[in-house]
Amino acid sequence: MGTLAPEPEVTCSKKYLALGLKISGKEKSGKPRVLSLLSTLLERSVQNNESLLESSQSEDVITIFHGSRAPSLSIEQYLDRIYKYSCCSPSCFVVAHIYMERFIECTGAHLTSLNVHRLLITSVMVAAKFIDDAFYNNAYYARVGGVTTKELNKLEMKFLFGLDFQLHVNVQTFGSYCSLLEKEGTVGLQIERSIQACRINESWSNKDDSTWSQIAR
Repeated sequence: MGTLAPEPEVTCSKKYLALGLKISGKEKSGKPRVLSLLSTLLERSVQNNESLLESSQSEDVITIFHGSRAPSLSIEQYLDRIYKYSCCSPSCFVVAHIYMERFIECTGAHLTSLNVHRLLITSVMVAAKFIDDAFYNNAYYARVGGVTTKELNKLEMKFLFGLDFQLHVNVQTFGSYCSLLEKEGTVGLQIERSIQACRINESWSNKDDSTWSQIAR
């Protein structure tokens, strides 16, 4: 990320409220906006990376986070599940995104449908342990993420060594990634308006949580 001038505190507060990172007035229930924006951003990144690998006929760097096939659960559904059951703060997902980008940059791998789910559950768990006052043990996160405790332990260690245990995220970097997510929301709104102008209707169906058991091996 480039160096950005610090934003005024009022601007940052409004940004955090818009992303659902802070509560205004009475406590709100429901899904924070940051989850939808992050899932859209990650979906686009996965699509771009897979198209790039296919067009260049290149092989991705295989890591412990790669599965043999993509899980049936979408990125958005997976993020929703993690948020619902992990009880971590919404800010964890911004920090997790920062960790994921650092890890990808260090390993030279690409974010694809084969590794994004394992990277998500690992990065969110690490972020929760680092910034939240309370968090669950690895066995619980493993159940949430659909992996075994043994596997998640290995993923966590690989992830931490990949980051060289550099988990601190300063306020400026955090704000920059929040701005990136806000920008994603603007792009998404423009696309939605274009679809509506063309009178295209899409129907989406979500699987119930009970259908989710494990990440594809």
